[in-house]
Amino acid sequence: MSAQPPSDYIRSFLFEALDVRGAFVHLQTSWREMQAGRDYPPCVAELLGQMAAVTVLIAANLKQPGRMTFQLRGEGPINLLVLDCDRDLRLRGMARADPDVRPAPVPELLGHGQLALTLDVAGLDIPYQSLVPLDGDSLASVFEHYLARSEQQPARLFLAADDRSAAGLFLQKLPEADRRDADGWNRLQTLAETARDRELLDLGSVQLLTRLFGEEDIRVYDPRPVAYHCPEDWDKIHHALRGLGPDECRDILAERGEIRLHDDICNREYRLDEAAVQALFTASGDRS
Repeated sequence: MSAQPPSDYIRSFLFEALDVRGAFVHLQTSWREMQAGRDYPPCVAELLGQMAAVTVLIAANLKQPGRMTFQLRGEGPINLLVLDCDRDLRLRGMARADPDVRPAPVPELLGHGQLALTLDVAGLDIPYQSLVPLDGDSLASVFEHYLARSEQQPARLFLAADDRSAAGLFLQKLPEADRRDADGWNRLQTLAETARDRELLDLGSVQLLTRLFGEEDIRVYDPRPVAYHCPEDWDKIHHALRGLGPDECRDILAERGEIRLHDDICNREYRLDEAAVQALFTASGDRS
């Protein structure tokens, strides 16, 4: 077991005698990089940070190369949360909200809507997709309902986020849990419910597990690093412009002198002048 985990990591653990598994994720540098230049109101940042933590917790179970994307769309003042993570735990995400959004209970902030998962796995021609309604009074409970439907096993999530850190604790009951200890799952839930937000954000994984489950026998695995990853993607931009076609691109250039495209999830602007656009369509063989 590593003595000192990285600043951004996920660490799995197992209650072997109880047949209950879990994981703890802590994000710091990656979470701050995701927020850079966004100026999210605190209530928006808190929900996005919580969703970043739970996305890593779920993506850590990917067995094949691929990418997992969660989109939470609602009719409330926070109308979109998007988090994207690959098997190597490279993370990116963004939120969209009304500029005058104010703190309120989570159901009011999100409104009616749905949580969508897209799983793009290498070797599959068509990504796997699933949709579930927003069901719960917190983001943790929304994802608990999602996990109960998708994995058919009870799970508990405890999430916290502020402007500096985001963290999450995950517990899942496995098939032999009741046979091993009829009260074990309930006991662990009760202990986990004593965790305060500041403990999730400030304590390391071993400290937290010792504080919560000091009387339990836990196998703790080595941490896996998590990183923010949102590089330039000119291929995506070129694909979008080819979709518009040369005539429409020329019309935009004639009106504005350049073409600007904004990548919302990475918060990056792309600019192309007339020469760059002409070179794009020349290379693609479209000179119409």
